[in-house]
Amino acid sequence: MSASNDASSIQDQRYWFYILAQASPAARHNHAVKLADKAYQQGDRACIVCDTMQQAQELDELLWNFRPEAFVPHSVVPDSASTTTDPVAILLCPPAADEWDTVILLSATLPADADRFRRLALIAHNDEQVLDQARSQFRQLKALGITPQVHDQRKR
Repeated sequence: MSASNDASSIQDQRYWFYILAQASPAARHNHAVKLADKAYQQGDRACIVCDTMQQAQELDELLWNFRPEAFVPHSVVPDSASTTTDPVAILLCPPAADEWDTVILLSATLPADADRFRRLALIAHNDEQVLDQARSQFRQLKALGITPQVHDQRKR
């Protein structure tokens, strides 16, 4: 195996695609919060990237309440001009690769520098429109030379 193949397979282990069996946005949000909590517990700075303030507020509420014994310090970052020092954030803007260890993408738009993230998790619930977005993002990652690990829970 050449050095470039070694680097590629290491890189690929940092990118995940989760396709949930459930068809509800709530399942997608719950999965994102669990991943953010796991990243936080491992000492990572993690962000969840979403498209709407309503989605950000739902994620904010989930982070406060998803486990009674858990406390995940977090904030909502409404735009690129805003910053936070919290270990977890809900972003309504593209994440900067040098600020976040783990990026959890719920947004319909793949960030332009997606190949620069230390870890990237894309989550889709079993809804045709969301799956179409996921397929498009998967193709975009492939064009960047990244083959994410796919965890398709529909096959269980």
